[in-house]
Amino acid sequence: MRVAEAVGRTLAQLGIGHAFGVTGSGNFHVTNALIDGGVKFTAARHENGAACMADAYSRASGQVSVLSVHQGCGLTNAMTGIGEAAKSRTPLLVLSGETPPTDKASNFWIDQEGAVSALGAKVERIHSARSAVADTVRAYRLARDERRTVLLNLPLDVQEEQIDWSSDQVPDIAPRLAAGPSPEAVSRLADLLEQAERPVLVGGRGAFGAKAEIRALAARAGALLTTSAVGRGLFNQDPWHLDVMGGFASPVTAELVQGADVVVAFGASLNRWTSRSGSLLESATVVQVDDTAEAIGFHRPVQLGVVGDSALVAAAVDAELERRAVSKTGYRTEDVAVQIKGGGRWRDVPFDEIATTETIDPRTLTIALDDLLPMERVVVPDGGNFNGYPAMFFQIPDERGYCVPLAFQSIGLALPSAIGAALATPDRMAVAGIGDGGFMMSLTELDTAVRLKLPMVAVVYNDNAYGAEVHHFVHEGASMETVEFPETDIAAVARGFGCTAVTVRSVQDLQGVQDWLDGERTTPLVIDAKISSFPSWVLAHTFGDE
Repeated sequence: MRVAEAVGRTLAQLGIGHAFGVTGSGNFHVTNALIDGGVKFTAARHENGAACMADAYSRASGQVSVLSVHQGCGLTNAMTGIGEAAKSRTPLLVLSGETPPTDKASNFWIDQEGAVSALGAKVERIHSARSAVADTVRAYRLARDERRTVLLNLPLDVQEEQIDWSSDQVPDIAPRLAAGPSPEAVSRLADLLEQAERPVLVGGRGAFGAKAEIRALAARAGALLTTSAVGRGLFNQDPWHLDVMGGFASPVTAELVQGADVVVAFGASLNRWTSRSGSLLESATVVQVDDTAEAIGFHRPVQLGVVGDSALVAAAVDAELERRAVSKTGYRTEDVAVQIKGGGRWRDVPFDEIATTETIDPRTLTIALDDLLPMERVVVPDGGNFNGYPAMFFQIPDERGYCVPLAFQSIGLALPSAIGAALATPDRMAVAGIGDGGFMMSLTELDTAVRLKLPMVAVVYNDNAYGAEVHHFVHEGASMETVEFPETDIAAVARGFGCTAVTVRSVQDLQGVQDWLDGERTTPLVIDAKISSFPSWVLAHTFGDE
C-alpha cells in the first residue's frame, strides 16, 4: 500500500479517539485510511474549526485526537487552533501533507516545521517508506505520553512510496507510569502544611486524576479547595471548595485565597489569570506540584517545587501527615463556612440589574439559562468582555463539564470547540457562550453542527461590538467606529444554516428555549441575546490593569 495509507492504518491501530479535518489532495489518502481503520472522522468547514474540535475532543475525552489538513494553506488556516492546543498541552496529532523541499516553487511550499514550531508544538516527519511505521509511532507516543500537540509532516513524494504493511508491524505501546515525589519533597511539603493556619489547595488540569487524594489531604490539613479556570468543577462535591480562583473568582473566593498562608497548586500553572498577576498569592508560601519539571516556576517564582504525579504526591503527603498524627481544623472554620455558602458562587452575589426595553442584563440571562438547561452539560466560554458570564454563572457538574479555549486569548474558538466537546461527551449538552464578534468569525461551523444533528446550544452575547475594546478605550474619547457594528440578526443567520434560533431581549423571550428543550433537539439551538453592554469584572485582568 501507499505510505500515506500505512500511516493512517498505523494510527488507527494505536487507538486514535477521533479525527477532524478538511480533506484535500495532500491528506486525502491518510484520512481515508484512518476511516477505513475504524477511526470516526468529522469533516469541518474550515481548518481552524477542525483544529478547535480536535483540541476540545481531546480535552473532554482524554484521548489523542487527529487533525488532518492539506499542506501549506490548509495548515496555516489551522494555526490559531493549533496554537491554542499547544499552549494547553493538548495531546493532539496534526497530520499534514508537506511539499518536498525540492519543490519550493510550489504554491503550497512553506517551512511547515518552522511555522508550527513557533507555536510551541512539536514536529515529526515521515522520512521514508522503511521508517514510516516507526516515525508514526514516535509521533503518537510524543502526543500521548508527553501531552503535546505534534505535527506529523507527510512529504508528498514519501506518501506515494509503496510499503509492505501489516498490523503485526505496529508495536503495543506500554502505558507511561506516573512518577512519584522524592522523600525530601514529601517531608518539606508536609512540614509546610503542618505549620499552616490557612492552607489552600489548588487543582488544575493536571489534577484531574487526583481528586480523591487531594480532597483527603485537604481534609487532614484543614485546607480550602479551589481550582484554576481549566480545572473548574474538580471539587464541586466538597463543601469546602471555593469554585475557581483568579480573574473569574467571586469576591469571597478572592478574599479567602488572598488570606491563605500556604497555597499548594496541583497540576496548575499559576499563570497571571489564575493568580491575578500574583496579587492573590502575595502573602502565601507557594508550592507547585507538577509532573513536568519545566512547568514549575514558569509563570511565577515558587518557594517549593515538587516534581511528580498529583495523585501520588497528595497521597504521599497525606500519609506522612497521618504518620505524624496531624489532623487540623486550619482554614475550615464556621465563619469561613458561612462566607463560602453566602458568596462562593457568582449567582449568589447580589447585583443591580442593568437592562432596557430592548436588552437583557447578561447576568440575568445566564442565571435564567442555568436554571433551564440540563445540568449534564459541557460549558465552553469564548473570549471577550462578556466571557465571565458563561464562565462563572453557568454551573457545571464536574471537571469534565468545562472546556476553556482561552490559552491563546483568541476569540472565535468556542463554537467549534463546543462541537468537539459534544462529540466527546454525547451524554451531555454542549453549551457555548460566545460574543457576537467571535460568533461571526466562526459561524461557518454551524453547518457542521447541523449536519451532525447536535443538540448543542450557542448563547450569543450580542452587543454589536468588540465589547472589550469598547469598554477599555472609550474613556480616552477615541472613535469607536472600528469596534462597533450595526445590529445583526444573528437568529436569522442561524436559521439559514438550519439551526433553531430565538432572539432574547427579556426573560420572557426564553420560552423559545423551553420549546426547543421540550422538542426532539435534532438541531442546534442558537440564542441571539441582545445584552446590555457594560464593562465586566474580568476586563481589568484581560488588559493587565490589575
